[in-house]
Amino acid sequence: MSDTRIGQDRLREVVRRDEADPAGGGGRRSLLTTGLTLLAACVTLFLAWQSVSSLLVVFAGVLFAALLDAAARALAPALPLRRVWRLTLVLLFLTALSGLGLVWGARKLPEQTRILLKVMDAQLDILQQHLLSYGVDLLGPEWGRDFAQWLFSDQGRLLSHAQFVLGGASSVLTATLVILFLGILFAFDPTSHRESLVMLVKPPYRARTREVMDEMGNVMRLWFVGQLIRIILMTLCVWVALYLIGLPGPFVLGLQAGLSNFIPYLGPIVAAIPIALVAMPLGGSLLIWAVVVYTIIQSIEGYVIGPLIQRQAVEIPPAWTLVAIVLLGALFGVMGIALAMPLVAIGRVAIVRFYVEDYLGDGPGLALNNGKSRVGDP
Repeated sequence: MSDTRIGQDRLREVVRRDEADPAGGGGRRSLLTTGLTLLAACVTLFLAWQSVSSLLVVFAGVLFAALLDAAARALAPALPLRRVWRLTLVLLFLTALSGLGLVWGARKLPEQTRILLKVMDAQLDILQQHLLSYGVDLLGPEWGRDFAQWLFSDQGRLLSHAQFVLGGASSVLTATLVILFLGILFAFDPTSHRESLVMLVKPPYRARTREVMDEMGNVMRLWFVGQLIRIILMTLCVWVALYLIGLPGPFVLGLQAGLSNFIPYLGPIVAAIPIALVAMPLGGSLLIWAVVVYTIIQSIEGYVIGPLIQRQAVEIPPAWTLVAIVLLGALFGVMGIALAMPLVAIGRVAIVRFYVEDYLGDGPGLALNNGKSRVGDP
């Protein structure tokens, strides 16, 4: 009887051990799995860090695809054609517009740019002399201020910079071609590219992932189209205003002022420097007029037109925008600065949807923009 009780006790102990560890050594396997997962995550992050410049180029291609998709959607009410044909028309229009711009710019821009560079060189030289009179050598003895001579010097000096210029030009050209081709490929078949990423997620979460990715695409479309409209309006307004007050090279100054809006807050401030340098030798009154006119146009664009255009996109607090620009610029250079805003915009959508709503359980009512729970909701 006692032997039977002992056997039953041993059987119960074995059952308890099996219930605590049904896999038999599952704890060790679980620890090994966790370690391998962490190692794989570290390797992935390291590879992503090493190839971040290429990833930024890919993201720029996605942005270009968003622009093409937005244009094709805008043509849908007027042209009841298949999406492929509408995209083809958009590409043909953009190609023709780019060709006309290159032909016109090849005749006008070099001479205007050369004049403006010479004027800025002279004004920077005067500024340096004033600073030296007060004992301040702000720019240094050999700071390479003579941009015009660097760009338009004799043949020997140009050849000395040939390797640097050709290397930089080839890198920019390669990145531009990759962005264009990636944008075209993504735009013509967005569903298959999206589904190739969705299939990496567990089946129960695929519908939610697809929904959030569509929302990110909507944010990118709205942001890029809004930025393009703001750049065009700013370029035209500054161009006309500087032409009316008699500043040389008004189109180049207007173009750089418009493109500077691609970098919020910091870009417009930097764009005012060339305008001020060009206006300085023409007299104090013209300098004041140029600065005042630019400030008024920039203020109207930044506080009235910009918010009206971007009201459908995700609004990001200004402090976080500046933090993103500074950090991404310090880490990744010009590409980081140019793509900081869209990266933060879609990153915020992902964090709010996946982390705040799904993981923390805050619910789908969390507003991303002006009390709206989804981008584009009425």
